[in-house]
Amino acid sequence: MRTLVRPAVLRTTRGRLVYWSLLVVVLLLFTIAFIIPLYWMVTGGMKSSPEVARNPPTYIPEEWHPGNYSDAWDQLELARYFGNTVLLIGGAWLLGLAVQLPAAYALSKLRPRFGNVILGLMLITLMVPATALLIPTYLTVTDVPIFGTNLINSPAAVWLPAAANAFNIYVLKNFFDQIPDELLDAARIDGAGAFTTMWRITLPLSRPIIAVVSILSVTALWRDFLWPLVVLPDPAKQPITVYLQRIADSTSLNMLIAGMVLASIPLVVIFLIFQRHILAGLTAGSLKG
Repeated sequence: MRTLVRPAVLRTTRGRLVYWSLLVVVLLLFTIAFIIPLYWMVTGGMKSSPEVARNPPTYIPEEWHPGNYSDAWDQLELARYFGNTVLLIGGAWLLGLAVQLPAAYALSKLRPRFGNVILGLMLITLMVPATALLIPTYLTVTDVPIFGTNLINSPAAVWLPAAANAFNIYVLKNFFDQIPDELLDAARIDGAGAFTTMWRITLPLSRPIIAVVSILSVTALWRDFLWPLVVLPDPAKQPITVYLQRIADSTSLNMLIAGMVLASIPLVVIFLIFQRHILAGLTAGSLKG
């Protein structure tokens, strides 16, 4: 195996010293680059409003105000908009799995006629900028084909576009391709149909990649701002990301920062809980051989 530094050099005292020194420095730099923004955000929510706006800024709050977080929760009515966000994300996640899992399974294992063409057309949509699709998607949800329904101010306006995710289908299909066909053939010999085979054999083996797709979907939906702003003009139905931007001009800076910290906590908690499944899904290899 060829490496940047020869193994013989790494076995020397000087080589090991240089290697570990560089490794520690790089890790510290990356850690600082990620930690400092989080530190500014968390401590900014504990400062008074004049101190937050002070220039040059204070690195450590002169007076700690941890009560800003509870005040932000109560005064900004964050519980209501957290509920809106959970409704939008939960529905989009469930509908997305209901659409993406069967689609990926069909393309991978059922191999329909023109399946490669269909997959290619879906992948082409990944090359189109999201902003270019904004107007066509908006026109679609304002007048849903066949049904003729207007979904503006309805959670379905967020759910349906999120379910049609070509990237997730492609990732799931690649994972399903690694599952040996012999397992599915054995199930078919026992009389299992396509749905039973997918539900009882394929999906239990695919938990790591399903966790990865779920985390990616939830994260993208939680951070999404433009689409909920467009299709949910009613302030009472907007998610917390849109709500915080809407009240930014009329809210003190420290309260706004506290609200942003509280809005980001669920994503951090989700990652900490499911990080093992995420890493397992990202490093999952072939089941064959």
